[in-house]
Formats: sequence, C-alpha cells, structure tokens
Amino acid sequence: MRLISTSGPDTCECMSDVSIQKNFYHDAVEAPPTAFDVSLRPPVFSEFRGQQRVVELLTMRVEAARQRGDVLDHVLLSGPPGLGKTSLAHIIVATIGSQIHCLSGPQIERPGDLTGVLTNLQHGDVLFIDEIHRMHPKIEEYLYPAMEDFRVDVMIDSGPNSRSIPLTLNRFTLVGATTRAGLLTAPMRTRMGITCRLNYYDPEDLCAIIERSAGLLDIAIDRGGAMEIATRSRGTPRVANKLLAHVRDFAQIRANNEITKPVAHAALTMIDIDQDGLDDMDKRILEALIFRFQGGPVGLNTIAIAVSEDATTIEEVHEPYLVMQGFLKRTSRGRVAMPAAYTKVGAVPPAERPDSPGQAELF
Repeated sequence: MRLISTSGPDTCECMSDVSIQKNFYHDAVEAPPTAFDVSLRPPVFSEFRGQQRVVELLTMRVEAARQRGDVLDHVLLSGPPGLGKTSLAHIIVATIGSQIHCLSGPQIERPGDLTGVLTNLQHGDVLFIDEIHRMHPKIEEYLYPAMEDFRVDVMIDSGPNSRSIPLTLNRFTLVGATTRAGLLTAPMRTRMGITCRLNYYDPEDLCAIIERSAGLLDIAIDRGGAMEIATRSRGTPRVANKLLAHVRDFAQIRANNEITKPVAHAALTMIDIDQDGLDDMDKRILEALIFRFQGGPVGLNTIAIAVSEDATTIEEVHEPYLVMQGFLKRTSRGRVAMPAAYTKVGAVPPAERPDSPGQAELF
C-alpha cells in the first residue's frame, strides 16, 4: 500500500513526551492524529480489535469484490472521534492492494480542487474524505456523477464561450468518515453502498489494544496496568493510546520502566483522571450543576459560563461521555444531574434527602 496525501507534507513528529494539560480529553479527541497514533494503527482486519460486526461486514464485502475483480462499493464510516474510522480506511486499502488519496471535507473549496484528485485516481484506488459532512453543497453535488457514473463535467471559459467537457474517470471507491452522520445530506447517504456505525469500545477490547500498543512500543506492562488504563479511556482507542503514552513516561521516570496497576493509577491520578474516566472538567461540570444550580435543569450556556469553558467543547467533548455513563441527562428544559452524579461529587440525591418533599406533600 502506498499513501498519497493531498494535504501537504506531514509535519507531525513522534511523541516523545506527553504534556500534562488541563483538558486532556479535549486534546485526545480533537487533535489530528500524530505519528504516535499512526504507528499503532492495525495494518490488517485480523489485528483490529473491537467493532466485530463492522469488521465482519467490511471483510466480507472487500473479499467478495476482490474475488470478482470488481471495485469495492462506496463506504461510509460514522461514529465519535478516535474509534478507528481512518484506520479502517487504511486497512481497506491494504487489503485491496491499491492506493489511498486523502482529503478533508473543509479543505475542498472549489470543484477544481477535486477534479485534479479525481482524474489522478487509478482503477480501484480509494479516495478517503475525512469529515465528509463538512463539504460545501456545491462540491458535494459535483461529486455525485463521479460516484455514480465515474465521470465529471469540467467547465471551460465563462459567459457566452463557456462549455462543458465530460471527463471519464477510472472506477474508484469513496470512503467517507464523519463524526456527525446526521449532518450528512440524504443524496450523499443513499449513494453509499456500505454504511458502518462505530460504537464505543468495552474495557476488554481496549485492554487488548493497549497491550498490543505496548508491545509495539517495547513497553513492559502487565494485565492489571493495561486494564487500569482501559477503564479510564472513555471507550476510545485514541484516548487509550494517549494515556498509555503518559503512563509510559511516568513509569520511565518513577517506576523503572514497568507499568503495573499501582503505577498506572498514580500516573493517571497525576492528570486528574479518576476510576470512571472523568477528568477535572467533567467533575467541575457536575459540581456546578449540583451545587450551583440544584441539579438543574439548566442551560448549556449557563454551565459553560460557570465552569469557564466553551459551550461547544462541553457539548461535543464532555457531555456525550457523561450522558453515556448516566451522570447527566439532556432535556428540553436543559441539563439535569442524575443520581450517579450526586454520588460522584459526594452529595445526597434529592430523593434521599430528609427534607425532600414526598408525593403526598406535593399534591
């Protein structure tokens, strides 16, 4: 497999140290993949842990197309950041034995930007578009005939002298990745022959991923240390690998280069990540909701002001995990703290308070 990047030279450097930052998960989820991440990507389907149904479906479709000598149908990979969408795209390319051309949705500004890429595609190549839902509608409409009929119409000149020249393209596979499947237009969604939704990983799969990564990086780690990192990784392999990088540096300086459960616990406590995977900002959101606003309901912007954080960051980075773990509930009136959140911050849930009014008193 050969990687062809259309977004310029790679300027990422291999991570030798992981800085301790206030919002660790925000960087882990929103930052672009680094050389550390790329080196740990599984090269084949058999080494990809988790997402069993997705892997089984893709393996079957890729093998069927390969046996027929046909081109794989277009693929849509959706799901939260860091779950392996880009890794699966590269595995598809490696299995097919073709080349990959990488683009980002917001990067494509004019149809001409896309024409050059499409005309350079060879038979069976993969065009990978990350954040495909962020493409401009005009660019998206320009892509439709390329996906269906493998042709594009190029406009020459302008005004009375303008004319359209059809260009025939080689058959290719479009692989689109999106974190916001709901923002993808219906015409684009219906043109995708294979649709895969990636979900959060369970601790056992994350533990296996961490052990594999540790082996590739020549890090001594036992099962307890790997599981300690896995349970605090918010169900996301990218977060797990970044936590592993931090624990690796901690063990190198303070634990003779060996990661055990106590070492992992001490290292993750150092960056304020607790046993439930909550970081400092997660706990500040819950504390503000419970102690300042009596558990809600309260609006997102009000919470953002209370914790001095951007509302979009709270909504897209912190809230999904808090909701998934049962600490927070979104309602039409605002955010409401669940009983688990009261226990988390050491407060008494309203239903258990001695002075809490009962149903008889309410009515």
